[in-house]
Amino acid sequence: MGLITLSEVKPGLKLGNDVHTVRGNVLFQKGKVILPKDVEVLRAFMIHQIDIEQERVGTNGAGTKAVASTNGEKNGDQTGKGSIAVSSPAVSSLHEEYEKMVGLTRSAFQSSLAAELPVYELRTQLEALFVHLKQYNVLTFSPRVMQEHDYVYHHAVLSAMTSYQLAQWIELPSKDWMQVAFAGLFHDIGNSKVDPQILHKPTALTASEQEEIRQHTKYGYQVLKQAKAINEGARLAALQHHEKVDGSGYPLQLSGTQIHIYAKIVAIADIFHAMTLEKIYRKAQSPYLVLEQIKSEAFGKLDPAIVNVFIQRSTQIHNGIRVKLSNNQIGEIIFSDRDHPTRPMVSVEGTIINLMQQRQLYIQEVIG
Repeated sequence: MGLITLSEVKPGLKLGNDVHTVRGNVLFQKGKVILPKDVEVLRAFMIHQIDIEQERVGTNGAGTKAVASTNGEKNGDQTGKGSIAVSSPAVSSLHEEYEKMVGLTRSAFQSSLAAELPVYELRTQLEALFVHLKQYNVLTFSPRVMQEHDYVYHHAVLSAMTSYQLAQWIELPSKDWMQVAFAGLFHDIGNSKVDPQILHKPTALTASEQEEIRQHTKYGYQVLKQAKAINEGARLAALQHHEKVDGSGYPLQLSGTQIHIYAKIVAIADIFHAMTLEKIYRKAQSPYLVLEQIKSEAFGKLDPAIVNVFIQRSTQIHNGIRVKLSNNQIGEIIFSDRDHPTRPMVSVEGTIINLMQQRQLYIQEVIG
């Protein structure tokens, strides 16, 4: 059909070319079938005309053009970057392998002071877990069951999963991926040598207690030095994951390139899951607000290049999923600006809310 005006746009038409915003972002990709809600999005972005490939796709028995709904379009796969819609068996398998991993990690951590870490068994279970990594989404995944005192084990496994994925996203060689996962899994293992009363204290720590907590980085390195099949990078991640690129971290006040790449990856995963996992004395925080805090930490604290990849990749497939805003309204993400991915546009009962403009609002929870 070629170019048509916005007034001529009807659901069921197929795009012949990408549709761009005035800022150059891709709003919809070539080949996308226009859905009813997309017409409102086009209007909101003041798109005056689009290029149509063909009039409609598919026909029904009466000869009327029709479009079959698919999971991808139902979940808003508008950017061509994939949808998080998955089958129940796949999600179930991910959770089953995750729960096995948590149980094995609990046993390994509890025995780490008395016996050698069962690295081979942990690796085997990590491999079984990573078979289902395509079903894992860092912003939406949460444990099905989490006992109060199992936080440390969930945090370890989630950090391993996210670190493994982030290693892939920043294109580290594949030989590093499992070692990065070990780095995430074991980064806090030194806490096993810290006084539990200090470690789990719900109130503010004294200066001496804070210093004892900080020793977990050195304790962790010592524990991992005795472990087989773990490389030096994974050990250094335990020692260095609280170092900051500006030299303000601990325990050695390292900066910039002095910090191992594994430690830089794990630092991001550690912060994200520490803030988004439920604790006994603190509620889980909004993953989008946590991403914003991590972004602010990129200025002098975390590696900005890795942070940028983490935020871009973790948010890019969220067009179409349902979210709860901080005012308790339920809506659907319809567009994420690549420059402000934590502040997308959300459609609530037909009204488009631009979170970049309405800064008092934010995404409280990803519903899926």
